[in-house]
Amino acid sequence: METRKVLEKLKEGLISVDEAESYFKKKPYEEMGYAKIDSSREIRTGFPEVVFCSRKADEHLLEIYKRLYEANGEVLGTRANAHQYEVIKDELPQVVYDDISHILKIEKKDKKHIGKIAVCTAGTADISVAEEASQTAEFFGSYVERIYDVGVAGIHRLLSRIEDIQSANCIVAVAGMEGALASVLGGMVENPVIAVPTSVGYGASFNGLSALLTMINSCANGIAVVNIDSGYRAGYLSTQINRLAQKGKCN
Repeated sequence: METRKVLEKLKEGLISVDEAESYFKKKPYEEMGYAKIDSSREIRTGFPEVVFCSRKADEHLLEIYKRLYEANGEVLGTRANAHQYEVIKDELPQVVYDDISHILKIEKKDKKHIGKIAVCTAGTADISVAEEASQTAEFFGSYVERIYDVGVAGIHRLLSRIEDIQSANCIVAVAGMEGALASVLGGMVENPVIAVPTSVGYGASFNGLSALLTMINSCANGIAVVNIDSGYRAGYLSTQINRLAQKGKCN
């Protein structure tokens, strides 16, 4: 529960002073032996803890997932697989799994989505990473417009959507091969571009290293680069930018 909600419940008489005091006396994390649930992360950063599912033992993943769901009423997991989905679904049947993005989530209904983030891919092979970014941003409350398969091999496709892209508070450019999409976008928009290199490509792409180096060395300004295939980090960072933009528009 967030600090503000505790104070509101206290003000409304829904909880006692002792109950409110016990909340504030809690440790900032919950000890589980094999994990420490960071229960105060949303208070500190504005984002709750997210579960990186890959390589976790089934029993560890299940208990962590359950604790976070009990604490927040929703939970986001990344890099999950179909087996892990079945493990979670046995105890939390409302969980949803997407086998494209490998997102495993329980999400609150009627969530409000603010602002606008444009998530663009160079090709359809980049969509799995783009969906990790898109669904992460949506989980955190951002409105996302997907603009897929607009790579520079057919730049007319990109130009046909440029007004939609320019109206976004932040742009996520997901590309493998030589990773040129981010540079092109960086020269056409006024808002920040987050470049996501993907491991898509033939041998000399070096599993995304070629795209990474292109994006880091871009001659266009206003481009930030995250790690190879790191859709989650792009979704998180773009949401931070989107939130700041919306605050500015409200002031």
